[in-house]
Order: sequence, then C-alpha cells, then structure tokens
Amino acid sequence: MAPKSKAKAATQTPAKSKDDENTLIMELATGPVTIKLRPDLAPQHVARIKELAREGFYDGVVFHRVIPGFMAQGGDPTGTGSGGSKKPNLPAEFSREPHVRGVCSMARTANPNSANSQFFICFDDATFLDNQYTVWGEVTEGMEHIDALPKGEPPRDPGKIVSMKVAADA
Repeated sequence: MAPKSKAKAATQTPAKSKDDENTLIMELATGPVTIKLRPDLAPQHVARIKELAREGFYDGVVFHRVIPGFMAQGGDPTGTGSGGSKKPNLPAEFSREPHVRGVCSMARTANPNSANSQFFICFDDATFLDNQYTVWGEVTEGMEHIDALPKGEPPRDPGKIVSMKVAADA
C-alpha cells in the first residue's frame, strides 16, 4: 500500500507562480497563443487587460483589422473598430520598448490617453509606432496562430478569440 503522502501529492494542484499571474492564454480556433504581460512597462494597461480577460470580455471578440506585414487588431466587442469596454479610458504609458514581431500594444484614437480595450499584435517590425502606443506584452508561443488569422480591414470571415484567460486562473 502506498504511503498517504504520495497519494495526496498526486492529487494536489500545482502551485501557481508569479509568472502565471503575468501570462495570458488566448485561445484561437487554430490554437493557443501565450502572451507574457509586461507590468514593468505598463502597469495600468496590464491590469485592464487582466481585468477584462477575467470578466470574459474578450471571449468571442473578432480581429477586425488584420494587415499582412503589419499587425492584427482586436478587442472591440462591436467588431467595427470603434467600440470598447464600459470602463474609463487609460492614460498613456509609453515606453522605449520597440514594436517588433510579437509585441502586444494598445490601440487608441488620436488622443494618446484613449486606450480602452482594443489591442494589436505586430506581425513584423513597426518601430515607427515606438513611444506613441503602449506596449503591454509579447507573444512567447503560438505566433503562428496570429499569422494564420484571416486578413482584411475587416476580414470577410474574421478570426476570433475563443477565450482569453490569465494563466493563474486557467
């Protein structure tokens, strides 16, 4: 008979790490995308993204603007590019972090302090956006699933976020 401690250990859930609290899992129809959050660069934006993810806000939301060689934009519940959450807009948290392949940044209007829920993921280097948009994360796994999103402004049959969760909650 196995000692009780071994049986108990087999049924325990692994401890969640600090990294899990700063990791998003975005499930697309083609597979999972892992995003490392950057609270060191944009603490308010990271907090908003996590809050919205935990509320299920992004689940079912489409990528309404997908430009090859540039970026994929989503996060608008209306799917038009003109909507956002009911939460107040965020003040800019610009940094020197470069907009390169896999970087996640907030979309906004001409007003630098208008980011709300929309975001984009860079397909390629877009350093002309540096210090003008708030970088809040980077894709660490699954960029091929972002690459596979249907293209267009808007795409005829847009790709959507099946679910987006903070890894600590998954």
